[in-house]
Amino acid sequence: MQLSVKTDTDAYLIAPQPGLARLTRSVVGRDHTGADTTISVVEERPLTIFLNSQEIVTAMTIGDYPEYLALGFLRNQGMLRDGEDITSVDYDEDLEVVVVRTARKTNYEEKMRKKTRTSGCAVGTVFGDMMEGLENVTLPQTPVRTS
Repeated sequence: MQLSVKTDTDAYLIAPQPGLARLTRSVVGRDHTGADTTISVVEERPLTIFLNSQEIVTAMTIGDYPEYLALGFLRNQGMLRDGEDITSVDYDEDLEVVVVRTARKTNYEEKMRKKTRTSGCAVGTVFGDMMEGLENVTLPQTPVRTS
């Protein structure tokens, strides 16, 4: 059985790279008839993210676009601000580390003391107060209909 693979990725801003050899490894298994078969499987590996000189988190990833993963994670956690002056993003494949450097001096030691474990198919961690930045958000009044 062959799975269909979408090959038209021109419309993506950041297209997946399923052909990268470093994203998978070959394993030998047995198919439904008992015959040996070799397939490529995705393998997660750790990626440690630093912001300037501070280690922030070690995440599990397949390794596709580690620099973007680091930037997205730091932005999602509120550690990178709108218009942040990012001076460099360095990835070391051997060390499995991304270092994001900013012009602004950063220190998130206090924020990282508070961790919230999230649930779902992939347990996650959110650093700091989950309500941080939502103080001034207002939602429109929406009438609720009842029968």
